[in-house]
Amino acid sequence: MAELATIARPYAEALYQVASQQDTKAWQEQLSALALVAQDSALRQFAEDPKVSPDQVYQVMASAANLQLLPGVQNFVREVIANGRLAALPAMVQQFHELANTAAGVADAQIFSAYPIEPAQLADVVATLEKRFGRKLQAHVELEPGLIGGIRVVVGDEVLDTSVKARLERMKVALTA
Repeated sequence: MAELATIARPYAEALYQVASQQDTKAWQEQLSALALVAQDSALRQFAEDPKVSPDQVYQVMASAANLQLLPGVQNFVREVIANGRLAALPAMVQQFHELANTAAGVADAQIFSAYPIEPAQLADVVATLEKRFGRKLQAHVELEPGLIGGIRVVVGDEVLDTSVKARLERMKVALTA
């Protein structure tokens, strides 16, 4: 993965420079949809076929994303395809999101919960987490029933685990030591 991240960095930085002069939010939405499309192994296999032109790959991606792409996004995707970097597109988009979030003073927070979180509860949790991590957070909730109860939060490389599963693991280690 480090290789993809290395390939993706200059693309993401150039992309952010262009997008920051326009509507970064719209670019993020369109690029996220295209990154999901680019993760499809059948599409990447199609793109690698020497009989398929870069324009055909672009047309398939654009129709699969089902969006009216901004001209700058169109140009970017065409360049990525022409340079044979389709496999790195998700990494490029991830790094682009990180650059945009850093510029906006926001961080992504992945919240894993054993049960669904109501919007009012989520707002309280996010407010508490923002105080804990000292920055504005953009929360994404994912259900993980194996946690038994509580939540696990990942913000960048920081993890806050208040789940029942983690507590049980800590008790197990303490009792067997």
